[in-house]
Amino acid sequence: MSQQWIPNDDFLRHTLNHPAGLSPCEFRLDNGVTVQVWDTGVICFEPAAAGDKDIVLSCGVHGNETAPIEICAELVQDVLRQKLAPKQRTLVLIGNPAAINAGKREVEENLNRLFSGHHSKGAGLINDERKRALALEQYVTRFYQQAPKGTRKRYLYDLHTAIRGSRFEKFAVYPFLHGKPWQKNQLEFLQACGVSTVLLMQTAASTFSYYASNTHGADAFTIELGKVRPFGQNDMNRFSEVRTSLRALVADAALKTQDFDEANFHLYEVYRSIHKQTQDFKLHFADDVENFTTYPVGTLLATDGDTEYRVEQEGEALIFPNAKVAVGQRAMLMVIPRSVKGQLA
Repeated sequence: MSQQWIPNDDFLRHTLNHPAGLSPCEFRLDNGVTVQVWDTGVICFEPAAAGDKDIVLSCGVHGNETAPIEICAELVQDVLRQKLAPKQRTLVLIGNPAAINAGKREVEENLNRLFSGHHSKGAGLINDERKRALALEQYVTRFYQQAPKGTRKRYLYDLHTAIRGSRFEKFAVYPFLHGKPWQKNQLEFLQACGVSTVLLMQTAASTFSYYASNTHGADAFTIELGKVRPFGQNDMNRFSEVRTSLRALVADAALKTQDFDEANFHLYEVYRSIHKQTQDFKLHFADDVENFTTYPVGTLLATDGDTEYRVEQEGEALIFPNAKVAVGQRAMLMVIPRSVKGQLA
């Protein structure tokens, strides 16, 4: 039945063929799962008897990060072809179809800096990325609010790949929780996904995962799965653990996790955030330097006009360096190791 609405059950292709929007539609699969297309890149699965979880899987917030897009597209197609039967309510979001079609990180503005209302600040809703950020917030709100009554668990996993390589190929960003404890079961789930490096944020942010965490109380993460590569050049075997774990979560299937042991993780917290203040901002290391690289104390990392940024303490590591961001945006994070002993729920 799904082919009547989504050609060849290929929701990614259907989305990319209609980047500006899709008319809503609804149909039911033979296994009782109700499928709702809310917009381009927005598809919701409602099992006949849903469990107690409301799961949002997002990808393509940056258009050139193709591996997560392929992971989510495969999952959606398998649900539509009834190879995977969801037992939990699931919303899948393909974030920025126009940027995907362009093969670019963004068209006009970084979508992952526009959530928690940032889309409407300053100049307001002046471009499609700002409008899309507002729409994605509204879809997430709708999804959580339409859940059955009762005690439920909310999740959002925003899947990415990074501009550059990393000492630790896969890592997750845990949004700032405003004093609430980190969740041990979520760290165990990340480890089952093949992710044992976690950055614990210490301030509010404009990212999609922080929005879901802070606004909706969801267990939410930005999950970096490796390095950006074009479509067709991803070795999908490298993502077997995250593919298996996400599918098990959606299908409410048994998932093998290990009891949390800090010795098996690389945990960091943000020590400082370096923002680009002028067009003269320059990084003083090679373009292929990996995330989580460390340097000796005193090493010059960047200059911004007359301002110098140097390594300030042992173990300080850099992540997400990008001199090409707009003035005023974060150009690099400096992180330090962190323990979570006695601070987990």
